[in-house]
Amino acid sequence: MKFEILNKEGFARAGFITTDRGLIHTPFFMPVGTNGTVKAMSPEEISDMGYEIILSNTYHLYLRPGHETIKKLGGLHKFINWQRPILTDSGGFQIHSLASLRKITSEGVEFRSHIDGSLHFLTPEKAIEIQIALGSDMIMVLDECVSYPMDKKYVEASVILTKQWAERCKDFFEKQKAKGALFGIIQGGIYPDLRHKALQDLIKIQFDGYALGGLSVGESKEEMYKIIREIAPLMPEDKPRYLMGVGDLIDVLYAVEHGIDMFDCVMPTRNARNGTLFTSQGRISIKRSEYKDDPNPLDPNCQCYTCKNYSRAYLRHLYMCREILSMRLNTIHNLHFYANFFKKMRKAILENNFQNFKKLWLPILEKNACSQD
Repeated sequence: MKFEILNKEGFARAGFITTDRGLIHTPFFMPVGTNGTVKAMSPEEISDMGYEIILSNTYHLYLRPGHETIKKLGGLHKFINWQRPILTDSGGFQIHSLASLRKITSEGVEFRSHIDGSLHFLTPEKAIEIQIALGSDMIMVLDECVSYPMDKKYVEASVILTKQWAERCKDFFEKQKAKGALFGIIQGGIYPDLRHKALQDLIKIQFDGYALGGLSVGESKEEMYKIIREIAPLMPEDKPRYLMGVGDLIDVLYAVEHGIDMFDCVMPTRNARNGTLFTSQGRISIKRSEYKDDPNPLDPNCQCYTCKNYSRAYLRHLYMCREILSMRLNTIHNLHFYANFFKKMRKAILENNFQNFKKLWLPILEKNACSQD
């Protein structure tokens, strides 16, 4: 993997990552395909929208259908018919999201499957082994994503554990002579001093990319922004910087302003299924009665399939009837909106126009944001 910066405006930067499976322009957003599919979408549709990389989840694919099965079938790219790059999460987020089903030790994490209750033990080495079997282009180390709020003493011990796991991941990755890029994950909760320590620990180990993890897990916006502001500019300049699990476009603007290159989130797809749609005029909750007789397209400034062919009234009708097509059309629009937003943001950075782009979009993104989450 090679990373090149084409232009910077302040800390905001635009460039590209070169991989064996293609070029990825930065900053970029990764649609989430947890189980090897971006919900309601085909790989061809995702690619046609301009997405150059997707994310899949190690833990979920390990449980079902199993990484060995996927490997036998030619790897994840062939299995899901996606020929562009794939980033796989290590399973670290499930340490947070499935807290009631796991037990952490220095050796790894004992999980009880949320599917059938079976017991599994995920070590740092196992997490890398699974991702190598999947054929991931960007591999994440196993980390502990601590919950919020969390006592500082516990978070301090967690940072030490995550460092030890990162070292083991790196050793195993190198011994396997694996292809792809290995990312270290900076933890430390809401404590800046622990984040600084975690970053310095990972820089000493040396990774191909660096990620900020453990944010957007319940902390306030102010707490999250403080960590981004203090840590992102200090992440290695010549490596991609990844903010894990953050996809609110207001947060994206703030993070890009401070030097972040990579994002992922279920926000556009999950909101689509729940009837919340992002437009150039602010968020729309399509379930609202005001759209019952509305003949207009969802977004008059959008050229996606949904907006070119269907009215707000029809989209509301589909949603109220719980039709499968509702999920399809809404997801097409939201993902198209995100793809275009990032494309325009990259262009703005390249033209030294990012601050104007931010000023233009902030009031739009803030409109109806609180009432329609």
